[in-house]
Amino acid sequence: MLHSTLLAQIDEVARRGSIRAAADVLNVSASSINRRIIQLEEEMGTPLFIRHSGGMKVTAAGEVVVAHIRQTLRDSERMKKRLGELAGADGPRVRISAMHGLAAGIIPLILRVFRSENPGIAITVRSQTEAGVESDLVNGECDLGLAYAWANGTGITANLAFPTRLGVVVSREHPLASRPHLRLAEIAKWPIVLPDESVTINHLVTEAFAVAGFPLRTTVLSNSIELLKSIARTGEAITFLSRIDVEEDLKEGYLVYVPIHGRDIASHELRLGRRKDSTLDTAVTRAEECIRKVISKIETPLADSYTGKTAE
Repeated sequence: MLHSTLLAQIDEVARRGSIRAAADVLNVSASSINRRIIQLEEEMGTPLFIRHSGGMKVTAAGEVVVAHIRQTLRDSERMKKRLGELAGADGPRVRISAMHGLAAGIIPLILRVFRSENPGIAITVRSQTEAGVESDLVNGECDLGLAYAWANGTGITANLAFPTRLGVVVSREHPLASRPHLRLAEIAKWPIVLPDESVTINHLVTEAFAVAGFPLRTTVLSNSIELLKSIARTGEAITFLSRIDVEEDLKEGYLVYVPIHGRDIASHELRLGRRKDSTLDTAVTRAEECIRKVISKIETPLADSYTGKTAE
């Protein structure tokens, strides 16, 4: 195995595009880094960098080596973490990456349940966009990722999927709050605040209104689910979220979730994923089971409890 110091040096040169810049960051001499890279290139039988007046550019072969180096460094950190756990220096820890709305919504409930059942296991939560959750999983920055979508073939295994239905979220004083369910024709009459294009909900709602031929009166777009819920609480506008996004808010009584009728709007899946090549870990497995248990009490497989034609 390549020496970890050399791995870190090559990684830094690739990131900085300069031996001198990498040397400054790592507090070593530029000449020593250069010698070690030349020695490795001779051993590999191929150049890893193209040297030019502006610095260093990674070659095609270098890209392969750098990708391997970064994976090795991540694996090394995970190994050190687990060795520390075995030595008693630190207890087991599960790293979860979740979309912003989930981190502020259902995650606190999951944490309460998990800590009550597993007091010796610590949790780290990263609040991310959908793309951020995917990136955390692919790059080994988290053990579990919770998001509504990620691209196929990215090295992520969706261990669990929860079909969810979008609903309208309004203040408890809003005229729509007492309705058992709503049609798009009724919703279109009200000002709407909506997640921006970085969130799957935006695309589902936009497509549903376009297909139905109704105007979408969007007054605010934001990637902050908390902001959208805050606006909805004032009664100035309504928003679209799944029940899981507002479960804790519903208990407080300030917001009301009203399902949307039938197939007026497409459902979407909340997915719990982990890296395909991740090793089995008891703490992570327990966290997966806790997430499944908590979410299953809120979101069950869709059975189209509301039927009828799309509003015309």
